[in-house]
Amino acid sequence: MMKIVVLIVVLVVALDQVTKQIITRTMEIGDSNPIINHFLYITYHRNSGAAFGILQGQMWFFYTITVIAIISLVIWISKLNMKKEKVLAIALALMLGGAIGNFIDRVVYQAVIDFVHTIWWGHSFPIFNVADVALVCGALLMVLDVIILDRLRGKDLYFEMD
Repeated sequence: MMKIVVLIVVLVVALDQVTKQIITRTMEIGDSNPIINHFLYITYHRNSGAAFGILQGQMWFFYTITVIAIISLVIWISKLNMKKEKVLAIALALMLGGAIGNFIDRVVYQAVIDFVHTIWWGHSFPIFNVADVALVCGALLMVLDVIILDRLRGKDLYFEMD
């Protein structure tokens, strides 16, 4: 299972970085190409902040937080019982790959390269990238594992408060 975890991390980082290289080599910042009009666009954007553009320009904060997150994820993965915690291992691998992908951008460009731009029901959502998708999918998979799969395994997570 550890080989699969490493493979997931490598694939996420590779796909993230390859797609970002394609964008940086073929588009100018601000360029936008429709894939599905009024729904999906490829838009070259650089984000020097966090999700939704908060904390713009706080690079040392992001470097520190990301290094802590990467180290924590590696330690957590290394301590997992891979036979019993496969879903959690995959979730953490997706999150680790996403964290590494965006960290590379912050070091190289002092910003994260984003390019997937969606518009739903007339509302423009923040532009994102492959690393962001991996982070969100990993987090959702972790929630699925903790809340749903643990209950199916017989671990009742609900408790009464005094």
